[in-house]
Amino acid sequence: MFAFVASESREFSGLLRHVEGSTALDWGIDFARDGLLNGRAIVMAANGPGPKLAASAAKAIKGHYELEGLASIGFCGALLPDLHAGDVLVATSLVTVPHPGVPQALSLPHSHVAHALSVPRTHSCERLVRLLSIDQVAHTAESKHNLHHQTSAEAVEMETAGLAPLAREWQIPFFAVKIVTDTASESFLLDFNLLRTPEGRFSRPKIIAATLRRPTAIPALKNLNRRCTQAAAILGDFLANASF
Repeated sequence: MFAFVASESREFSGLLRHVEGSTALDWGIDFARDGLLNGRAIVMAANGPGPKLAASAAKAIKGHYELEGLASIGFCGALLPDLHAGDVLVATSLVTVPHPGVPQALSLPHSHVAHALSVPRTHSCERLVRLLSIDQVAHTAESKHNLHHQTSAEAVEMETAGLAPLAREWQIPFFAVKIVTDTASESFLLDFNLLRTPEGRFSRPKIIAATLRRPTAIPALKNLNRRCTQAAAILGDFLANASF
């Protein structure tokens, strides 16, 4: 069984269009489904943002299946100005910051991706990158600039740091395939780091309350939501045409 782990179920919406016989799994996590992708048995799971919740999703999978590979997929932020929304990124190395100010790099294998992708050429750009994985949202252009300067990473996300060590422990191949939803020059009007639950999930009530206090953020949030929907579709097409 090959496993895909993301932060949220909507990151799988594009991939699910390619999965046959998809079945919901009641594992006590936010989202879990299995099925067939190009005739291959796969399982998908999501349990929230950050390394701990991602690891809990992977462990839930491992509790039910023997795994032949694991992939961290989903949305990410760009740290370089030449990366655009909708660009697909395949990580060749992972950077974490286990101690403040002390980046740690880990080499990763990358998939042999098919050249003919069934995605709009204007929206898809496969690129091999150095990926930063931290348990916080890089919510301003300044913070993204600083993260790139500190780590030399080209993109940032929140889950892969919790998954790569498990793949190493389980001695299975590991991949990280991400898609850009916010560019290096963009800042969020809301600091999503302040809108998480004690477990690390993003709190809808907190987000709604923060948005009501700052209604100027509504158009930007709607635009981000549309961009995420488009990104999930592109990523799903990419994964369906990739070889892991």
